[in-house]
Amino acid sequence: MVGSRTLFLIKSITENPYICKKEINMKKRFNIAGTCHPDFHYMMNNSKKLEEVMQLIEYGDYFTINRPRQFGKTTMLFLINKALEKRENYLSIQLNFQGIDSQFLQSDITFGQMFLMETIQSLKKTNKELAATLANLDTPTTLNDISTRISELIEMTDKKVVLLIDEVDSSSNYSSFLVFLGMLRTKFLKREYGDYTFHSVILAGVHDIKNLKFKLRNPEAAQYNSPWNIAVDFEVRMSFNAEEIAPMLEQYSEAENIKMDIPAIAERLYYHTSGYPFLVSKICKNIDGKILPKKENKTEWTLDDVEASVQLLLLENNTNFDDLIKNLKNHQDLYDLVFRIVIEGETISFNPDNETISKGILYGIFKRNGSIKIHNRVYEQRIYNYVISNMEVQLKTENYNDNNQFKLPNNELNLEKVIEKFQEFFKQEYSEKDQKFLEREWRIIFLAFLRPILNGSGYTFKEVQVSEEKRLDVTITYFQHQYIVELKRWYGEAAHERGIEQLSDYLERQNKKIGYLIIFEYLRGIGKNKTKKTWRIEKIDYNGKEIFAVWV
Repeated sequence: MVGSRTLFLIKSITENPYICKKEINMKKRFNIAGTCHPDFHYMMNNSKKLEEVMQLIEYGDYFTINRPRQFGKTTMLFLINKALEKRENYLSIQLNFQGIDSQFLQSDITFGQMFLMETIQSLKKTNKELAATLANLDTPTTLNDISTRISELIEMTDKKVVLLIDEVDSSSNYSSFLVFLGMLRTKFLKREYGDYTFHSVILAGVHDIKNLKFKLRNPEAAQYNSPWNIAVDFEVRMSFNAEEIAPMLEQYSEAENIKMDIPAIAERLYYHTSGYPFLVSKICKNIDGKILPKKENKTEWTLDDVEASVQLLLLENNTNFDDLIKNLKNHQDLYDLVFRIVIEGETISFNPDNETISKGILYGIFKRNGSIKIHNRVYEQRIYNYVISNMEVQLKTENYNDNNQFKLPNNELNLEKVIEKFQEFFKQEYSEKDQKFLEREWRIIFLAFLRPILNGSGYTFKEVQVSEEKRLDVTITYFQHQYIVELKRWYGEAAHERGIEQLSDYLERQNKKIGYLIIFEYLRGIGKNKTKKTWRIEKIDYNGKEIFAVWV
């Protein structure tokens, strides 16, 4: 007897001849690489996004889907193509510029010839007669010939022809591509005067093609009148909210017979990822493939599973994280701005004319929310870990933080002793001459000092608390135990009292009785008037909370 799942896939293959028949018995899974296909992958609900894109196409707009890597651009092009196939009055041509031989990019003519060859190959899948007719025409030898071939193609069909090009960044360093876009722009502007051209053109890549002139290898040759200034702004939200994440969980839950609180887990996934498609799918994939098989109860997902998966993800190396760190390494201005936001807790207002901010948004590191924020908590924690790791290799802490001296029974951590040792380390290893360095790096020094102590048995995560003291609240997880440490600068007794109250309130919200406070007492004044560090240690009782405070 044939199962319903098999019948469903047979039906899909009958309707879609491009799906390999070997895949009849494929099981659905969470996908983190390449195009997501609704028959083979658990997918979030992107129906509203597709509807908005199709409306742009119906208007005859030209536009660029410019989003960071692994943000669903290729999947959106696939879904657009499938939607157009279902409409009798549309014909789609789908191209991909990734991996094009560089010989085709060296001149305007070779690029145009390559474009026509790729167009013919695409049409062979949807309209073989049209592809054959186009292939039998003379080989174009001028840019004007290329333009004529496009017009002839449009005249050969009574359908609205939509051009979809993925991975345009692969060609964006070549002037031949700009010239090609300029030709499309000219035809677009002339179409109301009778020139035949594409009804709609959709490009997909990381960069906004309107700004391609800034990426040219020879900037002096850039066209200051952008060849893509005809394009409308692409304002479709490509991230997924909790309501759009939930249907993917419903599909999985039903197919795999897994119990879960779908709304709560969808909200938690959104909390960590801000709906970044790759991160959502990766967390789910980790639970399904790495966490669930090791559980006693293999039929249920919990919120703890989501947290465990996030921690697994933060320890992984993947191309998404590689790009994130590479962009910070390659752009010092971006690294410095990220450091101010993540480590120093600064609030930076959004300014669309600021090149560094625009760069951070382009690479998916920032999001706009009145002020600039790191796009998601996973990225923030990964950046935080990267900065700490860089500091860790610079420190000589072996005489201070051997982890055996801090262990207590029941896998608890003697955090008071850890902080006292940190004060000792700070006092012995740093001096007044390091003041400028310390004012910027002291928080990272503590977190780097802490890493060998945790030594695979724990981890830290952070929440920046925006206040006059630029607090950094750190939660330390060590085995099954959690500890809350607040790091802040010294701004005098009045500010200190307010800070104690804030920490007490935070402990109350976290249902904790004990908290820890590290205060950086930076030097002021000059000569005889220069302040000195007090190196104080105090135990403070406040509103039923115990706070262990150390000045460094």
